[in-house]
Amino acid sequence: MTEASLPATAFRKPAILVLGAGLSRRMAGADKLMEEVQGTPLIRRACESALATGHSCFVTLPPPPHPRWEALTGLDVHRVTVADPALGMGASLAAGVRALSGHAGAVLIHLADMPEIGPEQMQSLLAARAPENPGQIIRGASEGGQAGHPVLFGAAHFEALSRLNGDRGAQAILANAPQVDILPLQGEAALTDLDTPQAWADWRAANPQGIS
Repeated sequence: MTEASLPATAFRKPAILVLGAGLSRRMAGADKLMEEVQGTPLIRRACESALATGHSCFVTLPPPPHPRWEALTGLDVHRVTVADPALGMGASLAAGVRALSGHAGAVLIHLADMPEIGPEQMQSLLAARAPENPGQIIRGASEGGQAGHPVLFGAAHFEALSRLNGDRGAQAILANAPQVDILPLQGEAALTDLDTPQAWADWRAANPQGIS
């Protein structure tokens, strides 16, 4: 495909989609995205990191009223309500992509429960984007190359992403893609997601000062 034949949207800036509508089913009644890291609720920290890259931030959320909405007070983010978060990550992802698809040439999907992903890691993935390749997929990985998150999808994938449902997210798209570029990030940040009270306790024990 030549540059002249690419859709105009291919050259729009990427947007960042923070998935923040999950039900925290494994947290024994607590809300993992309201857990604090260095005094900031994790959902707010994720959105602040996204905004620090200079790109638009869209965030999926459960219907209000909900504490996550209050946690984002004052942030210039696009809030996307997921009417029924019980439908799974796929439904949340689809709602977010439908909201941003007319405004961005690619989307960086960030799971909000990953406390070690910050602006630097997001920017590394965004900088690796090739606007002339709208079918591009770039997946963050550990230093050792094990694939994780965040994941950047070019605009050619928006339609498929907007039809997702269930709990597997975009796994089917990743599995069927002709090429997925792997971008190692520092340490184990791309693999560190905290879904249970024990995972939070272990992570805090290993990071008593939080993270930089």
